[in-house]
Amino acid sequence: MGKKCKCLIVDDHPIFRKGIRDLLSQEGACAPIVEADCAVAALEAVRREPWDLLILDLALPDKHGLEVLKEVRLLRPKMPVLMLSLYPEREFALRAINSGAAGYLTKDKTPHELLSAVKEVVAGRRYITSSLANQLMDFLNSGQPATPHAVLSDREMEVLRLLGQGKRPSQIADDMALSVKTISTYRARLLEKLGLQSTAELVRYAIEHHLTT
Repeated sequence: MGKKCKCLIVDDHPIFRKGIRDLLSQEGACAPIVEADCAVAALEAVRREPWDLLILDLALPDKHGLEVLKEVRLLRPKMPVLMLSLYPEREFALRAINSGAAGYLTKDKTPHELLSAVKEVVAGRRYITSSLANQLMDFLNSGQPATPHAVLSDREMEVLRLLGQGKRPSQIADDMALSVKTISTYRARLLEKLGLQSTAELVRYAIEHHLTT
């Protein structure tokens, strides 16, 4: 793959991190390779030094991967970030790309595809799978989002995600450093935009669309 890159892998599952690390090492793709298991450790590593590649899991124990991505973009605007997730592209890929990710890959993809994605983003290009490209074309052709929640702002999406986890407005307010009144305003917007009638329906919607990660 040419010149090796300095890589940071962020995922809370040790076996998965080891699998990526071994693959990149065996293929001579990256060196050195450093691991982090949470958002705090990841952001500390990003502040400490630049990286040629950040491989970032969407679901972290202390902060959602999209929020980490936004902070990384502020700290290191030019750092290539490849997002990984258990969840389908339909739910998060476009949002990740819009937030500055260079690529989005689900964890069921083959090692070959991961290596291809790494090669592309390290070279300064975007990595778009064929299924994500089809989503983009569908949106451009129809002008309609693939899912109702695609029209939500990032803050609204975060409130929906936390409601789906069963958190109360006061807990969400603490998590997001906002007032309970502001969270109630976001909840009202969610009900209107998604055409739902109650918090219970919001929770069900979040679970059914795999948004609670």
